[in-house]
Amino acid sequence: MNWTAIIIWLLAIILVLIVARLSIKIVRQYEQGVLFRLGRVVAVRMPGLRFIIPVVDRLQLVSLRIVTMPIQSQGIITQDNVSVDISAVAYYRVIDAVKSVVAIEDVAAAINQIAQTTLRKVVGRHSLDQTLSETERINGDIREILDALTLEWGVEVTLVELKDIQLPDSMKRAMARQAEAEREKRAKIISAEGESIAAVALGQASDTMMAHPVALQLRNLQSLVEIGVDKNSTVVFPAPLMSTIAELGAFLARENQAASSGAPAAEPAASQTAALSTPLATPQAAAPAEPPTVTPDVTPDPPARAA
Repeated sequence: MNWTAIIIWLLAIILVLIVARLSIKIVRQYEQGVLFRLGRVVAVRMPGLRFIIPVVDRLQLVSLRIVTMPIQSQGIITQDNVSVDISAVAYYRVIDAVKSVVAIEDVAAAINQIAQTTLRKVVGRHSLDQTLSETERINGDIREILDALTLEWGVEVTLVELKDIQLPDSMKRAMARQAEAEREKRAKIISAEGESIAAVALGQASDTMMAHPVALQLRNLQSLVEIGVDKNSTVVFPAPLMSTIAELGAFLARENQAASSGAPAAEPAASQTAALSTPLATPQAAAPAEPPTVTPDVTPDPPARAA
C-alpha cells in the first residue's frame, strides 16, 4: 500500500473542506453582506447562501435590526440656571449597509457621543418647567438633529426618549410647597364660589318669603319642628310667637271649614295675612281690681213707743 498516495488524498480532502468553509457564507434574514474584493466594495449580498473567493473576497455582515442605545446620565444646566441630571435612550437602525461600513468605523460609539452632546444642547435651550412639561417636543428635537447628522453614515434614528430627570433636593422641596399652595388656592376658590351661590339662593328665598308672609310663618313652624327633634332640648316660646301660632291655626281652620262648606271665610284672607304679618304687642298685666265700696247702713232706728 502506497502511504504517500493516501497522505496526498487526505491533504487534498482537508484542503477542499477548508476552501469550502471559507467560500460558503450564510447571510441571515435580518442582515446584509458587504462584499469586499481586494479591498474594494463590489456588491451587497442579500440573505441566503453566498459564495466568495477565499483570500480574495471578504464578506462583512451588517445587522439591519433596531438597536437600543442608552445615553448615560449627565449634568445639564437649563436656561433658568437649574442643574439637572438627565438620562435618555435612543433607538436606531442601519438603512444603508455600505455607508455604515465605509463612512464610519464604529456606528454605536459615534451615535452615543453625538447623542450626549445633542441632549445637552437641546435641554440647555429650555427652562426647567419646559423640560418637565414638554418632553415630547424635546424628544422630537433631539431625534431630528441626530437623524440629520447620522444620515450620511447610513443610519436612521427612529426614536429618542428622556428616561430620567433628577432634580436637586432643594428644588424638589420648593416644587412640593408650590403644589401644596396651588391646591389650597383651588380649595379656597371653590369654597368662595359655593358661599356666593348660597348667598344668592338665600336672597331669592328671602324675597319669596317677604312676598308671602304665610310662607314665612310656615317656615318658622318648620324650624320649630326641626328644633324639637332633639329630645333633650328645651324650647321657650315667647308670647308673641304663641299668639301668632294660635292665629295661624285659627286661620287654617277657617280656611278648611270654608273649603268644606263652600261658604266664604269669616274674614278676608288679606286681613288675616296682614294680621299675621303685623307683630303683636306684648300683653300688659291687667290692672288690679278695686275693692268693692261698702256703704254703711244709716237707717234711723224707729221712735220709742210711749209708756
